[in-house]
Amino acid sequence: MPLSLLAPDPATPCTDTDQICQWLYNVTDSEWLADGGYYLLIKPIRIIVIIVVALIARALLNHTINKIVARTAQGKVPTMLRPIREKVPVSVLNAGSMFPERRRQRAEAIGSVLKSMVTVGVFSVAFLIVLSEFDINVGPLIASLGIVGVALGFGAQSLVKDLIAGLFMLLEDQYGVGDVIDTGEAVGVVESVGLRTVTIRDGRGVIWYVRNGEIIRIGNKSQGWATVMIDVPIGFVGVEEATSVLREAVDAFAHDPEWSADFVEPPQVLGVENISVDGAVIRTVCKTSADRQWDLQREMRRRLTEALEASGIAAQMQASRALRASVPAEEPPTA
Repeated sequence: MPLSLLAPDPATPCTDTDQICQWLYNVTDSEWLADGGYYLLIKPIRIIVIIVVALIARALLNHTINKIVARTAQGKVPTMLRPIREKVPVSVLNAGSMFPERRRQRAEAIGSVLKSMVTVGVFSVAFLIVLSEFDINVGPLIASLGIVGVALGFGAQSLVKDLIAGLFMLLEDQYGVGDVIDTGEAVGVVESVGLRTVTIRDGRGVIWYVRNGEIIRIGNKSQGWATVMIDVPIGFVGVEEATSVLREAVDAFAHDPEWSADFVEPPQVLGVENISVDGAVIRTVCKTSADRQWDLQREMRRRLTEALEASGIAAQMQASRALRASVPAEEPPTA
């Protein structure tokens, strides 16, 4: 009996589809050895090479991201990639708008997101290539994944919206931990920042969890510089006298060694801001660093109050109010 009848025909030979298999067949002159060497040796080697290439590509991309993050943390970032507020003059930046530690945290957060995206993308492509090595048609799989992605996109629109808004928030550096922000309903200090939500603690100690995708507009009170405005009511005393006293007080405050470094521009007494039945109101303004505005505002109020008391204007204001309160109102004429 011929040997060809005892041995079953080999599985579908690879000689028609692969050059390496054809080379093995030419060398060994055996379809069994060609198929066996191809599936037991060549295929595993190809899969290992694919995985190694994916790991190398991921490592190179992560290394590039790490270098960009390190340069960004040191402030060495291309102008086109900087947030708008980093393009302001140096004198304003020196007012405390950007701190190295905050820049580092922001850069590391963006780098972590980018490295996660690189990992998912590289290994997804490698997984599909490995499947194709097993002669699996990845076309329907890719189409199915696309349909699933569309379905998830429609079902999780708010989540995707929050994540995208959070990513752009990090890229643009709209706010960070320690900033005082106003989101409309919640006003307070930022305690944590995430891709999906931001945590804010208001003045009463209440923690607010605000979704990034739901923030329509936001006011940051801790970036760059701030303007402190103080309106001082002086009643009906002499405006020139009161203005002179207030100017002397703010000038002394601006030259105080303990506070002079907190002023971006010297304080000014603008003059009468408003007149009502209670008398005139004089406005005083000054430009200071954002993180010192509240302390400076309280100290300026204290000094202006003490200046008015020391000059005797406060006593005149009190006497004027007492005189007005003691004057009886005229009775309306009777018919």
